[in-house]
Amino acid sequence: MIKLYNEYSNYLKEKYGEKVYKLPVNIPCTCPNRDGTIGYGGCTFCSEVGTGFEMLNNSISVKEQIIRNMDYISKKYKAKKFIAYFQNYTNTYLKLEEFKKYIYEAVLENVVEISISTRPDCISDEYLEFLHSVQKQYEINISIELGLQTVNYHTLIAINRGHTLAEFIDAAIRIKKYNFEICTHVILNLPGDDLLDVVETAKILSVLKIDQVKIHSLYIMENTIMGTLYKNNEITVISKDEYVERVIVFLEYLNKDIVVQRLVGRAPKENSLFVNWGMSWWKIKDEILGKMEKEKRYQGSKKFLREIKKM
Repeated sequence: MIKLYNEYSNYLKEKYGEKVYKLPVNIPCTCPNRDGTIGYGGCTFCSEVGTGFEMLNNSISVKEQIIRNMDYISKKYKAKKFIAYFQNYTNTYLKLEEFKKYIYEAVLENVVEISISTRPDCISDEYLEFLHSVQKQYEINISIELGLQTVNYHTLIAINRGHTLAEFIDAAIRIKKYNFEICTHVILNLPGDDLLDVVETAKILSVLKIDQVKIHSLYIMENTIMGTLYKNNEITVISKDEYVERVIVFLEYLNKDIVVQRLVGRAPKENSLFVNWGMSWWKIKDEILGKMEKEKRYQGSKKFLREIKKM
């Protein structure tokens, strides 16, 4: 039986021999397109708190954050192994000595992996060398989560990403030299993107041999640039049915070996203008999987751009 997609939870069970849980870690950092280095205001969809709305306050030490979350998750799910996920903003934008201090705090018993969230233009060999030394010294896995969102460089400019596709390709090549796994974040319903952009994104991630992908559905928050555009009817969001179709097409063109962490994003209801068409994320996920099963569509089933013309 062909599996619909390469699910992250199954991958972790195979890799670590049991269920593994990600623990969000929040450290005091920012992004170069927020502090004026390359721009101000951040990505047009990003709020002042960034993306880590479920995290503990960054005034709490990394070690304490992990221990608190570990205690809660272990009691609720009887979990024994964990991933320390440095989630919010651009973690490798910190000065190297500060970055080292936080990473060392995350090396704890039962933490089997450290995952670093960052931007393609904030990847340097100096930081990768350090992470490689941590991996060797403590025999702990290291993974890098890279925000890309889309391969459409016109859209990247429109959403104020502050980097282009070229920086992403360069970062992926650099990271691969150290054999760290790469998870790429994409948003499949950004204003300005169409189905061809979805296909091209899947194909480029496949060509680069990216290890994992995290698919987000766009959410729009108050007090963001995109929020203002949305309220002024200057941008629109595609329908839920079209999003479902885009996810399926993306998966069809994605190499079958790439692990998929998520099919639909989540967001806080507070201060939100648009989140998942007013539906629960899991209902949308069920729709995606139901349509794939009914239509016999699955990850990695397509390879050539010309096939999209038949749809």
